[in-house]
Amino acid sequence: MAGLLKKTPFRYALNAVTAGGLYVIIMALINDNVLNRYQALMLIPIGFNIILAVSLNLSAGFLGQLPLGHAGFMSIGGYSAALLSMSLSMPANVELPLAIVFGGLVAAAFGILIGLPALRLRGDYLAILTLGFGEIIRVVILNLEFTGGANCLRGIGKQTTVTWVYIFVLITLFVITTLIKSRHGRAVLAIREDEIAAEASGIPTTYYKVMAFSVSAGFAGVAGGLYAHYLSILDPSTFGFMRSAEILVIVVLGGLGSIFGSVISATVLTILPELLRDFNDYRMVIYSLMLVMVMIFKPSGLCGRYEFSLGDTLDGFFTSIRRQLGKGGPTDAADS
Repeated sequence: MAGLLKKTPFRYALNAVTAGGLYVIIMALINDNVLNRYQALMLIPIGFNIILAVSLNLSAGFLGQLPLGHAGFMSIGGYSAALLSMSLSMPANVELPLAIVFGGLVAAAFGILIGLPALRLRGDYLAILTLGFGEIIRVVILNLEFTGGANCLRGIGKQTTVTWVYIFVLITLFVITTLIKSRHGRAVLAIREDEIAAEASGIPTTYYKVMAFSVSAGFAGVAGGLYAHYLSILDPSTFGFMRSAEILVIVVLGGLGSIFGSVISATVLTILPELLRDFNDYRMVIYSLMLVMVMIFKPSGLCGRYEFSLGDTLDGFFTSIRRQLGKGGPTDAADS
């Protein structure tokens, strides 16, 4: 069993079965009214934020850069997906994924265009440039007629469901996790640790920085497409600097370089403001104090750089059982 758990195909199958089982449980809770309509709909913004946080973590946590224009890519994807779906007359189950994939590709293309000049900068300079890009995109959208301008883009089909959000969350987690564990991901991590040493070792740093940045932007566009088809209206003011800052807060709170931490943090920070509505006058004060306390006592984030792996967890569980039964091999021999 231990050898089987270490095989990559088995781990993929195990994760697929677990994801399918979790989906069945969620839908059963919704259909049996264990989760009411409001609670079920809360799963959708949780999914948006997971996609946004995990995608930003790719560039901020794993690549080690500091972009502050993630909401700009979200807006590009959202408007691109919405405009495409409004121009199509197809069944919703075909139209929605096509629109969202299109929005993600357009956002990724803009990620390449912005990344090529922007990623020559580092640290605060990169943050300022990406912040300016996000604001430029918002102002441009605000002044274009075909995007609705200040009157907002209306008439978007309300097609986003829990199922579609769940599917795209799984795709995001799979692609980014697989990328980080590949040789390309190791090159990205090497750039984060020491860019000069990585370049001296023959790693094409510009290529990998732009690649990671564009993938991050693409998935932000996917989240924007889901967001557009959930609200059925797009307002440029919702994609300002504060939106980018909120996404960055989620990533930092969960842990830079931890996908698992981004998932947990996005879930908690989406639910927490809703749970505090009974304390409406002090809701944002309590919310802010909790963030401050976490950063004081756990500055590396809730999970640091820890990554949860179902295969490793089961492997450790079975190993501990074998040791308790006296079949642990060399470890037990040394202990005796």
